[in-house]
Amino acid sequence: MSLKILLKRIPMILSVCALLANIGCSTQAEEKKEEEVSYLVTSPLQRDTTATKDYVCQVRSIQHIEVRALEKGYLQKIFVDEGQYVKQAQLMFQIMPVVYNAELQKSEAEANYVGIEYQNTKRLADSNIVSKNELALAKAKFDKANAEVALAKTHLQFTQIRAPFSGIMDHFQVRLGSLVDEGDLLTTLSDNSKMWVYFNVPEAEYLDFKTHHNDNMKRVNLVMANNELFGHPGVVETIEADFNNETGNIAFRATFPNPKGLLRHGETGNVRMTVPLKNALIIPQKATFEVLDKKYVYVVDKDNVIRSREINIAAEMPHIFVVQSGLRKDDKILLEGLRQVKENEKIHYKFEKPEAVIAHLELYAE
Repeated sequence: MSLKILLKRIPMILSVCALLANIGCSTQAEEKKEEEVSYLVTSPLQRDTTATKDYVCQVRSIQHIEVRALEKGYLQKIFVDEGQYVKQAQLMFQIMPVVYNAELQKSEAEANYVGIEYQNTKRLADSNIVSKNELALAKAKFDKANAEVALAKTHLQFTQIRAPFSGIMDHFQVRLGSLVDEGDLLTTLSDNSKMWVYFNVPEAEYLDFKTHHNDNMKRVNLVMANNELFGHPGVVETIEADFNNETGNIAFRATFPNPKGLLRHGETGNVRMTVPLKNALIIPQKATFEVLDKKYVYVVDKDNVIRSREINIAAEMPHIFVVQSGLRKDDKILLEGLRQVKENEKIHYKFEKPEAVIAHLELYAE
C-alpha cells in the first residue's frame, strides 16, 4: 500500500523540483541582469566661463542732507509737501521775519546816521578844520554800520529756507506754527539722480579684483529687494582705504544712474558682479552629493571601481558647479544613479562626452 502511494506521488515531486529549478534560474538571471546595469559617466568640462557673485548692499543718494533752521522763530509758512520733488533754490520754509526786519531797519538807520557824520567830518577835514585821524575814525564807524546792515540782511535771508539742490523731500520734522531754534531739523533732502551703492567684499576677492580686474568686472548689476534686476547697470568707481578688522571686508562703491527715480535712499539689495574664470572645471550639480555640508562626487578608477572624493566649489551657477579643487580634467565621475551604488563598488558604465552633458543643461557661460 505504501509503495503504491509513493509511486502516485512521484510525478508531483518531479513537478515541484522542476518548478524550484525554474525559480532558481530566474533569480540567477535577474541577479545577472542587475549586475549588468550600466551607469552614465562623464568628465569635467574645462573652458573659459563667467560666474556671478552677489553681495549685500546699501543704496544711498548721491546727495542726502539734513535741512535745518538757520534762525530762531516761529515757522510761519511751509511751501512744499512731504515726498515732493523740489528744484534748486526753491523756497521751502519761512520763519516769521518780523524781528529780523526790525533789526534790519534799525541797522540801516544807524548806518544812515553814521554816514551823515562821516560826510560832515570829511568836509571839515578837507578844510583842515579836523585832523585826518578823526576822519579815519568816522570812516571806520561808517564801515562798521554798513557791515551791521549786511549782517542784518543775512539774518533776514536766513528766515527763508531754500533747497540747496534739486531733490526729493522726506517727511516733516516740525509742523506749521512750531517754535524752532537755530539748528533744528526741518526735513531731509535727497538727490536721487544717481545712486551710490555700497557693498562689502572679502579680502581674497578684493585681491582678485585688483589683480585681474577689467572693464567687465567694474560693471555691476543691482538685484532689488523684490529679486528683480534694476534696469541700468552700475560702475564700481571707488574702494575705501581700510579693511574692517572685525569682518575682514572692505567697502566698494558703485554708481548707478536713476533716471526714473525708482531707487530711493536707504534701500537694500544685492550687487551682482560678473567674474571671469579661465580654464574652469565645470560639472553638473546632479553629479554631486553632500555629506555634512561638504560636496562629494563618485570617481571611477581604471578598474571601474567607484570611490567618493571631496571637492571644493569655486562658483555656483544654475545646474552647474565650477570646481576649485578635488578633480582633474581627465577624471571620470558618475553622472546618474548616485543613490544606487556603494563605495568601492565595481560598475559597468557608458561614457558621455562632457560637452554633450553640459549642452543639455541651462548653462550660463561664455
